[in-house]
Amino acid sequence: MSKETFTVTVHVHNNSESFIGETCYLASNVHRWQADGLPIGAIPTVGENLQVTLNNIPAGELELKLTRGSWETLHCGQDGHLLPAHEITVQQDSEVHMHIDAWRDEFSASTASPQVSVLDERFYFPRLNVYRKIWLYLPQDYYTSGKRYPVLYMHDGQHLFDEAFAVGRSGPVEWMVDETIDSSAQACIVIGIEHPTEFSEREKQYIVHPYKGIEQSLGWSYLQDIVEVVKAYVDNNFRTLQDREHTGMVGSSLGGLLSLYAGLQYPEHFGVLGVFSPSIWVGKDELHHFFAQAVERHSHLLKQQRYYFYAGEKEIKRMGQGEYASLSKDMQEFIQFADSAVALDKAVDIDPKGKHGAFYWQGAFRRFYAGLPKEFFN
Repeated sequence: MSKETFTVTVHVHNNSESFIGETCYLASNVHRWQADGLPIGAIPTVGENLQVTLNNIPAGELELKLTRGSWETLHCGQDGHLLPAHEITVQQDSEVHMHIDAWRDEFSASTASPQVSVLDERFYFPRLNVYRKIWLYLPQDYYTSGKRYPVLYMHDGQHLFDEAFAVGRSGPVEWMVDETIDSSAQACIVIGIEHPTEFSEREKQYIVHPYKGIEQSLGWSYLQDIVEVVKAYVDNNFRTLQDREHTGMVGSSLGGLLSLYAGLQYPEHFGVLGVFSPSIWVGKDELHHFFAQAVERHSHLLKQQRYYFYAGEKEIKRMGQGEYASLSKDMQEFIQFADSAVALDKAVDIDPKGKHGAFYWQGAFRRFYAGLPKEFFN
């Protein structure tokens, strides 16, 4: 049975004096998030409007952004910050009103705060036998306080601090990790580790067992390099609080699942784990089995950790042949399984509107950081 479709009329009001006469494009989920998905006309003068009619739009969620043909030229807020996609639920013929206040390329390409720098352009990971870029966030008072600080190790370093490096299906959205910590009364050091540019290589590096079509799983080697090489370097070169109570790992998607595995495998090193939108679908049975083994080995250490689990109810993974995986459901099933074996200290954050992407992980990180126990910082 074919899905019901509707007509959506999009009205775009221009408030910006910039780039008048250039072509405006509509990027959307129905156009597979192509930055130049649909030309809708020349940008009008201030106070005037563009209008385009979208036909045969299927019932469901419609997400829209405006560009001048590339992700570098997205429309944005007056302060230069990127905006979330304009969303509507299409259930009938509809009208949408959007507005142009500014364009992203009118502002600095970098959104990183002064506390962010590159620790090493080519840090060597011996077990992986690869070089990876590592970003470093130091607290605002690092060079004046003389204090030691806790450390968060985070995956997907490109997406944490800076839109200039971030890549996403609907544009370069970053996690705003630096802004979150800058505005907090509590400070820590963050180590952001670059992921491979090829998605298939990222999959290999972030999984710990073979999965369909991926025979080479490098996750354990990657984690071992972090524990034995990266952490050792950071502790030797910066004023860190080196024990498990003051060391955490955070990741999303496959990185969220890998952070969970890191906590189970290395509870003597990681006392705080941020598990965002974990891709448990790559091996639910394997995860449950490994957790049971971890409980047998060191349940007393697992009880001393702090876990933050986040997922959005709209995070759905298409598995093929008409099958789908709900990331929030998989995560909650794991938590229920874990609770039957050991009482983990945890927070569970489910966003009813949450989808799979950095815009939602921005908010999750803010809530994660605000909820860190005071012992993490002392």
